Amino acid sequence: MSETELYCANHPTRETTLRCNRCGRPICTSCAVRTPVGYRCRECVRGQQAIFDTAGVAALAVGAIVSGIGAGAAMLPLSFLGFWGLLLAPVAGGALAEVVRWAVRRKRNRRLPLSAAVGAGVGVAGFILLKSAPWLVAASVDPSVASGVGLSLLWPLGYGALLISALYSRLRGIRLSR
Repeated sequence: MSETELYCANHPTRETTLRCNRCGRPICTSCAVRTPVGYRCRECVRGQQAIFDTAGVAALAVGAIVSGIGAGAAMLPLSFLGFWGLLLAPVAGGALAEVVRWAVRRKRNRRLPLSAAVGAGVGVAGFILLKSAPWLVAASVDPSVASGVGLSLLWPLGYGALLISALYSRLRGIRLSR
């Protein structure tokens, strides 16, 4: 009995025995993507994932607006907590991610985490600008106050960075495969 030799559809010099269980194309081990139902080629996996993007541009805008308002509002109580705000900022980011999911009606889009993070960045920047406005006016009158402006912004920047990173990570979810 002689078996016919199969070569990968993407790498014609690699011999293989694997086939995509959806389209039947021969694939090598570097092209194969393991799924719960077997090995598939990257094209079939990409086509299947596109079906799950159900959120449109309007949902991305809603996510950005909700996260911007929520991040700006969350910065106020965090700013009163000092060091403890650093511990609670990721919790606030996770809670804000759930609010964003609720606002977009649990629709999915691979660009939603980035859209929400940009919106949250705008909200955090707005809060920092409002908080530092008196300092900036004072620094324009007396330049020696300018060092106080920089030091007063360190805590809010830390809160904002933790909040935004938790928001982004929570919306993105856990990705174990490439």
